[in-house]
Amino acid sequence: MTAAEMQSAEQAVMEAGVPVDELMRRAGQGAAQMIWRISADMPTVVLCGPGNNGGDGYVIAQWLLEKGVDVCVVATGEPKTDAAQKAKSMWRGDTLAMADAQPKRQFVDCLFGTGLTRAVSDDWFAHFERLYSGARRRVAIDLPSGVEADHGELLNDIGPFDATIALGAFKPAHFLESARSKVGDLVGIDIGISADSDLNILAKPQVSEPGAQDHKYSRGLVAVVAGAMTGAAKLTAMAAQKSGAGYVKIFAASGFVTPHPSIVVDTVVDKDELREALEDSRISSLVIGPGLGRDDEALALLKVVLASDLPLVIDADALTVAGSQFGDLVKARSAETVATPHAGEFAGLIAGDLQNKIEDSRALASQAGCTILLKGADTVIAGPDRKASIAGVSCPWLSTAGTGDVLAGIIASRLATGMSGYKAACEGQWLHSRAGTMAGPAFTPEMLIDQLPATLQECL
Repeated sequence: MTAAEMQSAEQAVMEAGVPVDELMRRAGQGAAQMIWRISADMPTVVLCGPGNNGGDGYVIAQWLLEKGVDVCVVATGEPKTDAAQKAKSMWRGDTLAMADAQPKRQFVDCLFGTGLTRAVSDDWFAHFERLYSGARRRVAIDLPSGVEADHGELLNDIGPFDATIALGAFKPAHFLESARSKVGDLVGIDIGISADSDLNILAKPQVSEPGAQDHKYSRGLVAVVAGAMTGAAKLTAMAAQKSGAGYVKIFAASGFVTPHPSIVVDTVVDKDELREALEDSRISSLVIGPGLGRDDEALALLKVVLASDLPLVIDADALTVAGSQFGDLVKARSAETVATPHAGEFAGLIAGDLQNKIEDSRALASQAGCTILLKGADTVIAGPDRKASIAGVSCPWLSTAGTGDVLAGIIASRLATGMSGYKAACEGQWLHSRAGTMAGPAFTPEMLIDQLPATLQECL
């Protein structure tokens, strides 16, 4: 949930009869139990801010004290909220001013949580850094102080935490860079809040085996439009084949050599021949973009593909040649469409800088009437109905040339089964990241593709 959604959900629970004191007790004791599991009786300093996040800190400290932990509270001053004041009144240990505090082996950050919109003041942050630097283990409650909850922006130059304990619900910043690299191991504490959200963490897909009556066309014929750089289209086709498509073909100029005898190549020399080739009713999904080129001919091929009524994945060069015309070019389509830009390509599509990865993706998806998969270490997938997902895990080794072409092929194979563009993009992203993890470090795109069957097997 965003900060506003979380505040609204908490308010709804309180209006239903659960007092804020009880929510704070659940949050603080749940977090304290997790800290105990992580570090048992490690000497601990809990830094408490002026708001309810600081109140959670007093509850945490008291629970640990009752377990026999050497724990003290470091406070910025008197709590500002009634709930935090009550939590402080129940604290039976030592409370120190920031200037008087010394580091301990474990640092628990309850200075600020969700809702922070400006940097922590220099004076407070200097003490924060001193306590942080002197610890061997650092735990953040809800979010590390200095992080903006909705965008993942770092408002202060903070270091990484060993663990972050999210209260009630995960926040976008737990999964968005630059904050994502700072939260460490992430765990959630249920405090009894339940609310609908149109933002989700990407889930492992459930893949069905082909039935007894299935054949190569019922499993989906994926067609890839090749261009100037043929290797990219070959990777896309191979990925589609190994991620479940029943039949894969490539539309390419004469002289194109198939990457494997099982992948058919149809010679298509210009846009008119491509238009005719796309009349094949057996085609289940299309991919255009990998290695397409960026000239007028590439744009002409793209426009032919966009005019078809086939489910479509648009990637790489096709996104570049579409540029700021993308929304207008795509919105007239009636078939499912998935676009897979990285940040640089996305900026070209919106003719501006990326500001908010989630909201900007949603805006473009709504404008174009398609699914946007904005690639990166913190991939975001947005549908035209504002539904969005964030990749909960990522594989840094996917920062390798050719892996985006593989992703396009995986999504096309999912799209070919008849599912929605949004679902195909979500399943494709999960399978892609998981295959990268299984491939291990320093793999080639071909090695990544070879992991796809085992990845699918995990999802049956």
